[in-house]
Amino acid sequence: MPRLHSKTALVTGGARGIGATIARAFCDQGAKVILTDKDVDLGRKTAKEIGAEFAKLDVSSEMGWEAIEAQFPVLDVLVNNAGITGFEGSIDGQPPAHDPENATLSDWRAVHATNSDGTFLGCRYAIRAMRPAKAGSIINISSRSGIIGVPMAAAYAASKAAIRNHTKSVALYCASQGLDIRCNSIHPAAIMTPMWEPLLGEGADRAKREAEIVADTPMRRFGEASEVAALAVMLASDEATYMTGAELNIDGGILAGSVALPDE
Repeated sequence: MPRLHSKTALVTGGARGIGATIARAFCDQGAKVILTDKDVDLGRKTAKEIGAEFAKLDVSSEMGWEAIEAQFPVLDVLVNNAGITGFEGSIDGQPPAHDPENATLSDWRAVHATNSDGTFLGCRYAIRAMRPAKAGSIINISSRSGIIGVPMAAAYAASKAAIRNHTKSVALYCASQGLDIRCNSIHPAAIMTPMWEPLLGEGADRAKREAEIVADTPMRRFGEASEVAALAVMLASDEATYMTGAELNIDGGILAGSVALPDE
């Protein structure tokens, strides 16, 4: 029997990248999947390809989540995947500054609105939707950047750290309520998704640029979205019913330390 047989799962930011791969893996494992995204055209296309249902959702919108709650009042699994780096927009071809000295308050708030607020609202909805069964799995996609500092992406790092901490608060709250609603976080490092394409390009130097980006990763390669999805499937399944408040790093060993030999 598929590992997610009879479960209903909602994945935010599911039109592309890690979200789309998780949604596909859930469908393959027998779940009924609701794929949400702000990009209606791509979201519908992806949902149709993998056999999921599509619903438009801006995760930073409380009204948007209220509409989701009205449409899908009962849920078994939620993946809070939708997120932004803050570098999606540009002015005169230059990305906005996100270091602690030059970042604007509006840019800071925009990143937190999607990443932090979106996760908070998603968790709130999920607890309510899972309470009737007194069980479920909330999976928050944080990042390696939520564990370390990132000087040129301070808003992103802070937002992912907020997700990491809120995961534990939700896990403890649900346990204190006598609910078997689990909440765990996944912390990917460099995962090969479409967001890397503008930086890597298609030229002869692509392989060189890839190698430079993962030079400090002990495994010396990018991770694959399917590897993140495998963790999500495990957390969503009944194989992980005693796991809550945990954080799973998927980073090629970068947080473990360096593979370089110490100086003699």
